Amino acid sequence: MNGKTEIGLLIVRLVLGVTFLVHGLDKFQSGLGNIAGWFESIGLPGFLAYVTAVIETVGGAAIILGLGTRIAAALFGVLMIGAMFSVKFSAGFTGNGQSAGFELDLALFALSLLLVLTGSRYLAVDSLFGRSRQTES
Repeated sequence: MNGKTEIGLLIVRLVLGVTFLVHGLDKFQSGLGNIAGWFESIGLPGFLAYVTAVIETVGGAAIILGLGTRIAAALFGVLMIGAMFSVKFSAGFTGNGQSAGFELDLALFALSLLLVLTGSRYLAVDSLFGRSRQTES
């Protein structure tokens, strides 16, 4: 990939990583028990709150560092699909006044999918471990 593309992917990687890291930290600061209770109130198992918080926090930090970017991005994609199907679609694209819509989740899913497909090696810890298996365009 050319330099401009790699810089663009770095920007996507950093924005996605910070977004998920902050959301994960917020879950811990809000009290995982509270988040688990909310998950249960919408029909999801409470333990998924803990799984989600860990994926968001650890995955966010990993993506910022460029460590396991494709794996973390794939997990983020799964989280966003889950959020859209379990909560967000019923509120519509932009929301219904009581609940946020799925537009942000869709955008985060698309950014995650981009990183799953392309990776991001510029200023990435993974690039210190040799050439990745990604194909050059």
